[in-house]
Amino acid sequence: MRPDGWYLTEDVDDFLARAGEFLRSRPALHTTPLTAIEKLRTRGRAAPGAEAPVFGRLERAGEVHATFHRRTRHGLLGLTPLVPEDADALAVHLAGLGHTIPGVSAAHDTATAFAEAWQRHTGATPVLRVRLRLYRLGTLTPPEPRPEGRGRLVGEQDHEQLIRWHREFAADVGEVVSLDADSWAGTRFADKRYTFWETPDGTPVSMAGMTPMVGGQIRVDPVYTPAHLRGRGYAGAVTVEVSRAALAAGAKEVVLYADPANPTSNALYRRIGYLPLSDWAVYDFSAQAE
Repeated sequence: MRPDGWYLTEDVDDFLARAGEFLRSRPALHTTPLTAIEKLRTRGRAAPGAEAPVFGRLERAGEVHATFHRRTRHGLLGLTPLVPEDADALAVHLAGLGHTIPGVSAAHDTATAFAEAWQRHTGATPVLRVRLRLYRLGTLTPPEPRPEGRGRLVGEQDHEQLIRWHREFAADVGEVVSLDADSWAGTRFADKRYTFWETPDGTPVSMAGMTPMVGGQIRVDPVYTPAHLRGRGYAGAVTVEVSRAALAAGAKEVVLYADPANPTSNALYRRIGYLPLSDWAVYDFSAQAE
């Protein structure tokens, strides 16, 4: 049996063979690593000269207790939940290997514990960039009254509008991303399935996307209504449509993230059946001390 501790690899298939069962054991809580790692797996091997992704697992007595993933050796660290002692041990391990970490994304307590540990061991200063709340669907409850109109799957003819709305969505949430016809395929939005809510005359007024199903879970992301069309029930209607489609596709868990500082969206998701599961945080790190 291997000694207890963290094991790193650049081989996604080897990583999933050893840690996949652990990730699938809590599909709602592990939605981010499940979808991110699947995207890295399906993307294939890194191009010659490009940095490969890095995966890590914490083993004790031959069982996996936690994982991390990074798109590259210098990318953001994505973590499953850790107690502070394990977060500290990981910080020591990665710092000892010479890893440069620009930030961490994880459940709030885990992200905070790692950020503090990384500061202790490297001198890098953590700055909280994003706070989110992860919701899991309980009993789907369509809103009443339901706005007039219907849900419709987005097709090729809608691509220009889809890109425009994602550009507006990114600006709303402070996400820095290049979004046009040429860059679309490389964004985190490109591999999702989208639904528009449209009025009886066929005018799209809101959109929602959903990730491919991985490990029995689907994440609703993003949900967007242009500012001048908000307050009319469109976001609730389109979220219900996408949530229903996720259940029909066989998802055992349907989840979504919301900004906890936005009372309108949080109240909406609760009304249609989503229940809080975990708070989430992303910290950026300043350049670590030499």
